[in-house]
Amino acid sequence: MQKNKFFPEVNGNFAFGCMRLPMKGSEVDYDEFIKMIDKFIETGFNYFDTAHGYIEGKSETAIRDCLSKRYDRDKFLLTNKLTSPYFDKEEDIRPFFDKQLELCGVDYFDFYLMHAQDHNNYPKFKACNAYETAFELKKEGKIKHVGISFHDNASMLEQILTDYPEIEVVQIQFNYVDYLDSAVDSKNIYEVCEKYNKPVLIMEPVKGGTLVNLPDDADKIFRDLGDGYSNASYAIRYTASFPKVSVVLSGMSNMEQMNDNMSFMADFKPLDEREMLAVAKVCAIFKNLDLIPCTGCRYCTEGCPMNIPIPDYFSLLNAKNNFSSWNQNMYYNNILHDGVGKASECIGCGQCEGVCPQHLEIIELLKKVAQAFE
Repeated sequence: MQKNKFFPEVNGNFAFGCMRLPMKGSEVDYDEFIKMIDKFIETGFNYFDTAHGYIEGKSETAIRDCLSKRYDRDKFLLTNKLTSPYFDKEEDIRPFFDKQLELCGVDYFDFYLMHAQDHNNYPKFKACNAYETAFELKKEGKIKHVGISFHDNASMLEQILTDYPEIEVVQIQFNYVDYLDSAVDSKNIYEVCEKYNKPVLIMEPVKGGTLVNLPDDADKIFRDLGDGYSNASYAIRYTASFPKVSVVLSGMSNMEQMNDNMSFMADFKPLDEREMLAVAKVCAIFKNLDLIPCTGCRYCTEGCPMNIPIPDYFSLLNAKNNFSSWNQNMYYNNILHDGVGKASECIGCGQCEGVCPQHLEIIELLKKVAQAFE
């Protein structure tokens, strides 16, 4: 396996994103997670990514119990993030950072990112000297590399990189559907990273699973290539083919997904001309679909006063409208239990829209969900 071209301590260019882990009900399935970790490391990869809010805090503790306690620290790299809801002033940051180290069972992070930076929370990070604190922690050896994860437009990224040239890496949402999407602005954001010579970490390469379960006519385009690769392979290899991309994260939730991903990333080869043409044809099909561009990050659900599972409802509506899924009404009704809110019970408080990385008009979209399913 090749060493990473930007960070020699990283094996290859593929990472285990720990936002969507194998689950047993509401708990992480430790047995399955351990098997996946062992397979991942055995294959030669070593990069894991988490954040405090992932799976309501259970991602960090699962990493501690299944990874940190079982492997020497030099066998794996771990990324964590400073997220806005968990600090209000500068004095909060170090205690929160120390708590993250404890929860993950490590004494340093290889990468530490200012999380979900956009025009809403960047002023708070600046006012609280969050970047300055991270740079100090790096000097103390508690962080190896300081970066950001980013969800806004190219001009906002340029402002941040101008304010803080010490930033070493930028994590962005990037996939073949979003590349030319003006709402996500992936192409221009990537080009800003190139301009400022910042290595790129990729999140959402399969757009929350959207690029795995394709419409029939899009799926046929890849099947007609006749090479036997999965839809995920084209999406992940597409992002990894860009020259400034250092690592592509995949949120794998079972061994089948992991085996598939590693089958084409362990000996990575960029998409060839024939495959790129197929991707362009699939993009053309997506342009004609009326899809809600939700990635299922679930930032919107944590503070919802009505306990509405917003990403689940959007997924059902996309499937009902665009993917020939006839039984989505049944799934909608199956979700409604134990205090789960209906789409029609949205009170329009707007907290979800304030944290949505995709800047979706969630309140209006929930009205469409209610109309379709209720």
